[in-house]
Amino acid sequence: MAKGLQGFSWTMLLLFCAIQEVGAWAMHTAVEGPGLGQPGDPALLAGGRVKRGWVWNQFFVVEEYTGTEPLYVGKIHSDSDEGDGSIKYTISGEGAGTIFLIDEITGDIHATERLDREQKTFYTLRAQARDRQTDQLLEPESEFIIKVQDINDSEPRFLEGPYIGSVAELSPIGTSVMQVMASDADDPTYGSSARVVYSVLEGEQHFTVDSKTGVIRTAVADLDRETQDRYEVVIRATDMAGQLGGLSGSTTVTIVVTDVNDNPPRFPQKMYQFSIVETAPVGTAIGRVKAEDSDVGENTDMTYQVKDEEGVEMFKVTTDSNTQEAVITVQKPLDYESKKVHTVVVEALNKFVDPRFVDLGTFRDQTIVRVSVLDVDEPPEFRPPSNLMEVQEDAHVGSVVGVVTALDPDTANHPVRYAIDRSTDMERIFDIDANTGAIVTGKVLDRETAGWHNITVLAMEADNHSQVSRASLRIRILDVNDNPPELATPYEAAVCEDAKPGQLIQTISVVDRDEPQSGHRFYFTLAPEATNNHHFSLLDIKDNTAAVHTQRMGFNRQEQDVYLLPILVVDSGPPALSSTGTLTIRICGCDSNGAIQSCNSTAYIVSATLSPGALIALLVCVLILVVLILLILTLKRHHKSHLTSEDDEDMRDNVIKYNDEGGGEQDTEAYDMSALRSLYDFSEIKGGDGGGGPGEGGLGGNPASELRALPQWVQSPDLDFSVFRDYICRKVEQADEDLSVPPYDSFQTYAFEGSDSPVPSLSSINTWSSASEQDFSYLGGWGPRFRQLAALYVGRRGEEDTEES
Repeated sequence: MAKGLQGFSWTMLLLFCAIQEVGAWAMHTAVEGPGLGQPGDPALLAGGRVKRGWVWNQFFVVEEYTGTEPLYVGKIHSDSDEGDGSIKYTISGEGAGTIFLIDEITGDIHATERLDREQKTFYTLRAQARDRQTDQLLEPESEFIIKVQDINDSEPRFLEGPYIGSVAELSPIGTSVMQVMASDADDPTYGSSARVVYSVLEGEQHFTVDSKTGVIRTAVADLDRETQDRYEVVIRATDMAGQLGGLSGSTTVTIVVTDVNDNPPRFPQKMYQFSIVETAPVGTAIGRVKAEDSDVGENTDMTYQVKDEEGVEMFKVTTDSNTQEAVITVQKPLDYESKKVHTVVVEALNKFVDPRFVDLGTFRDQTIVRVSVLDVDEPPEFRPPSNLMEVQEDAHVGSVVGVVTALDPDTANHPVRYAIDRSTDMERIFDIDANTGAIVTGKVLDRETAGWHNITVLAMEADNHSQVSRASLRIRILDVNDNPPELATPYEAAVCEDAKPGQLIQTISVVDRDEPQSGHRFYFTLAPEATNNHHFSLLDIKDNTAAVHTQRMGFNRQEQDVYLLPILVVDSGPPALSSTGTLTIRICGCDSNGAIQSCNSTAYIVSATLSPGALIALLVCVLILVVLILLILTLKRHHKSHLTSEDDEDMRDNVIKYNDEGGGEQDTEAYDMSALRSLYDFSEIKGGDGGGGPGEGGLGGNPASELRALPQWVQSPDLDFSVFRDYICRKVEQADEDLSVPPYDSFQTYAFEGSDSPVPSLSSINTWSSASEQDFSYLGGWGPRFRQLAALYVGRRGEEDTEES
């Protein structure tokens, strides 16, 4: 082959034995590969040949090969291969080097693993021809496919199982139940490996299956859920269209037979017996009966009813929706003495009836229920049960209002005693005869005070008071004409001085507390004392009102400003009662329009109606004023309490210092001696002791007695500290009783100079004692400055001696 010929072709050899007969597989189509020469190439022109590229076809390999040697797939070959081994064949792609191996020199391809078409149907690879020396591609690589050829190695499988279907009982033959479907993994385009047919292995006596579609149908028409409520049917699927050698798979289909209302209700017994006491109240359950139904679900829902007339009147049957039982209850009170045994016919019927099965028979059943009434000791019964009585309000005390009667319903017929429940007649307006039941008045009646009375009458057996019956009795008080009519209000009218005759002044109406059955009718006239009246007239309007008119031309206020007009009002009786009322008429001054200006020198002021906003503003102002007053009172009380607490504080040492020299002992106006005296003013002690005399240990009532001598401190064994102790005790009691203040503690210490001081002590601690024996005359020797002080204490000492003497 010419050296310039750079293109070459591949020859693909197939595994199949008929590869020589299929010449088309070995035929090569010359194609010009990319880069294999261009028009005008010298080599192309010199050789006169057309360059050829890859020639290839599909390879086929059978799946599930079980041989021990690698399976020969095919061969690739190039026209330029002269057999000298200069060309190296390689492949790449899916499975190259693992599943598929190629001989680099010959181009033979082998499969080294067992292939499964159901996992992968084909492999895509690429072939290369390279120069063994330079490893350069001699031609562009080309893609080829190795297809895995199918064999019947997969059985049909039911992938959607388990299957559960349902069909109603008594369905006709051929009723569709459900559809099953099997899947075959083999190639459906190659042979009959994936062609599946269906058949019934188990349950064929009740069901069939369509061989092509897998639809399961009923084979019989008498499927009965009450006999068998489910079936297990085995369905088989076979490939190869069911031919011999085909593979198969099976599944179990559960078919549930659903219920229809094809069974009527049936009572297990034809007669039931119950008993109940005669005093059982209406609505008491006597017993329960139940009809059985072989169906399930709503097909067992029933209703019960009483069929006989006697049972319908005395008893009632209802259905318990949870248990489907008939509940028999009392509808009317039972009486052992009247009837001891009742017979009731109870019927049960299905609530939902399927018209398709009406020809099977009636879907109802009946049973008899016998109810025995048990005798008990019953309380008396009131007869007749009338609860209304009437009595005139003017009936005398002891008058008979009416009679109640009660009888013992038992066979023994015990005597009955009567009484009134006093909780309903606490004022004892009525009484009752215990033996006869006659109700009489116990007090005077007044319809206007109470028109109706509701009392409760008790009836009990004479020998057994626990058997008590109660009856409510309404007593109506009938009206008698015992109240005269009266003017509706104390009427007052005003008339202008220039009034004309016939002018309407006032319309009069009356009230009457009585209520006659025929209605009120009142008559109006002027009282006899007003017969000579020429100023006003009274007109009876005949509708229980009267009108007052003027009868003269004009009035004079100066002569008479008030007129009193007596009016006599009479009712229609019987007996006719009357009363006299007075109409006060004032003569007033009016303007030109007739508006009243003044009456009796008192002007008539028409008050304008306040708007809601003005009324609210007025209320707010009043409220603010009240709050301010309360605030001021609170502040004053607080200030007073503060001052009181300051006055009640414990005594403390007070030092009053004067820095100016003053005018000497004769200057008695330079100092305010009351400031010194106030240091010894024990107001608390004076108030507590009631102003006792000095001999009693109290302080004097006059100001002079409050001043004590200034003693020199001498510790005396007979010092009396009871005043301080009493003072402190009172303070403690005040603190304990006042819960509004914290518990402040106070501790005070009084220190003295001592007996060794060269100057006698001037402390006034001991000056409260009226029994001091000290002499203060030595103060006179201290100089002019202390002369006045000596005079004060020496003078005070003299006064005390005089009082003691």
